[in-house]
Amino acid sequence: MRKLLLLLALCVAGAASLASAAAGPRYTVVKFDLRKERLELFLRDDAGVEFKRLDRLEAWLAARNRQLVFAMNAGMYHADFSPVGLLVQEGREVSPLNLSTDAGNFFLKPNGVFLVSRAGRPRVVESSEYPALSNGVRLATQSGPLLLRRGVVHPAFIPDSDSRKIRNGVGVSGHTAIFVISEQPVNFYEFALYFRDVLHVRDALYLDGTVSALHSLALRRSDFTRELGPILGVAVP
Repeated sequence: MRKLLLLLALCVAGAASLASAAAGPRYTVVKFDLRKERLELFLRDDAGVEFKRLDRLEAWLAARNRQLVFAMNAGMYHADFSPVGLLVQEGREVSPLNLSTDAGNFFLKPNGVFLVSRAGRPRVVESSEYPALSNGVRLATQSGPLLLRRGVVHPAFIPDSDSRKIRNGVGVSGHTAIFVISEQPVNFYEFALYFRDVLHVRDALYLDGTVSALHSLALRRSDFTRELGPILGVAVP
C-alpha cells in the first residue's frame, strides 16, 4: 500500500511538471508526507566509510532487508565528502552549523537548513534561526543559498543569469517535504520561481547543482553524476 501511495504521489507531481513544461524547463518532483513516511540522512556505513553513491546505499540497505524507495544528494560537501555545514542524524549532530563567510554558493547569504523535528514536521529556516530550534530536531542538513524565504526570492538571484546547471532542492508545505530536480539546466531565479509559482512553496533550500542525483523506485531511476557526500533517503520497511 505504501508503494502504491508513493507511486500516486509521483504521478501527481509528474503531472504538475508536465503542465509547466510548455512555459519553461522540466522538473521531477517527489513529495513525502512525513507523518506517514520516515526521511533519513545517510553519510557513512557501519565501518565509517562514506556511501558516495546512491546504488551503494541501496545495496547496503538491501543487505539489511530494507528497500531504498527514494534518495537525493543532501547538500554540499568537502573533498573528503564531509559536510560543509550542519548535519544531524537521528538527533545526533555529526557536523556543526557553519555561519562563516566565504566564497561559493553555500555561503551566499541567506543560506539555510532543512530540518525534520522529532514530531515529523519539516521546515526550511535561515541558518541563524537554527540554534533556537535545535533541541527538537531529529534530522537536519545545511546548504545554500535559500531559494525562497517566506515567499521571497533570494535577493542575489539574477532573472536572466546565464549560469545554468542541473539543480536540486527541497521545499516544505505543512507536513510535506517536496524534493525537486531539474531535468534541464536552469539558473537560480528560474529554480526559485518553480517552487514559488508552480508548487506554491514559501520556503525552499538549494541543495546543489552539477552533482544533483535522484533515486526513485517508482520511477525506476537511479542517477550517478559523481560521488556524493550526505544523502537524504526514504527506505522501507
